[in-house]
Amino acid sequence: CYIFLGLFGISTILHIGQAVWYRLWFPLWTAVLCGIGELVGWSARLWCAIDPMADDPFLMHIVPTFLVAANFVILGRVIYLVGPEYSRLSPAWYGKAFLSADLVALVIQAVGGGMASSADDHAGSERGAQVMLVGIGIQFAALVIYSILATEFLVRVYTDRPMRRANFGSHVNMDEKIKMMITGLIISAVFLFIRTVYRTIELTDGWDGTIITNQALFNWCDGMPISVAMLTLNAFHPGRLVYNKDRVLPQRDLHSREAAPLSMHYNMEGSSTYKLVPRYASNAFNSA
Repeated sequence: CYIFLGLFGISTILHIGQAVWYRLWFPLWTAVLCGIGELVGWSARLWCAIDPMADDPFLMHIVPTFLVAANFVILGRVIYLVGPEYSRLSPAWYGKAFLSADLVALVIQAVGGGMASSADDHAGSERGAQVMLVGIGIQFAALVIYSILATEFLVRVYTDRPMRRANFGSHVNMDEKIKMMITGLIISAVFLFIRTVYRTIELTDGWDGTIITNQALFNWCDGMPISVAMLTLNAFHPGRLVYNKDRVLPQRDLHSREAAPLSMHYNMEGSSTYKLVPRYASNAFNSA
């Protein structure tokens, strides 16, 4: 417990500092809230270790759905910069669809957790677990669909096979920072996927199952993946890589209705002036 409290504490403080430094605010309601939830949850586990008969710690566990939302937002930004013509969904739809699914999953899991914690008997607790399982299932499905769409996008970028005609021609606007951000997203998504699979199996097994009562397994399949995913976004921070103020934005900002929501969001993150240049039809991806 002490190790994970330390890791989540360090990562959360870093995310707060990075959000302020880069003036990028969505990590506050994604990564920072995830970190706070993990700190509360691991503090509750430490409390249970000290006082096994206490009931209150059970009520303090918060599912870190918020971190998944950060991946959805960042991928939309990457797609916007590289070329929406390579993606099946527009950048704006990544936020609308996946964040909505994430919110629904969070609410259902919270309801299930409340039912389980307030139940007067084992049967009521199991009903709460089944409700939580529905929420985790929604999150799991969203992650799978997100991963499939992200993989298709990357394959189309690498093979230069856009799904639709671009506003200024079909080409790739990829640089080293975007490549680093994609690497960070892949690492984060893999570990979030591991954690989601574990939680699905854990709740399917029930409150008295061998999985949920195995502390070592919980450490490796829940605490470790979330801590790695959080620290990965510290190392590959979107404020440094894809929301940086010196980034040259595609010229479609001036014309594309599809890009308007993200362009407005970008300006809200504290930026003031940017160079807008045409996206030349050159092999920028290979030369980056």
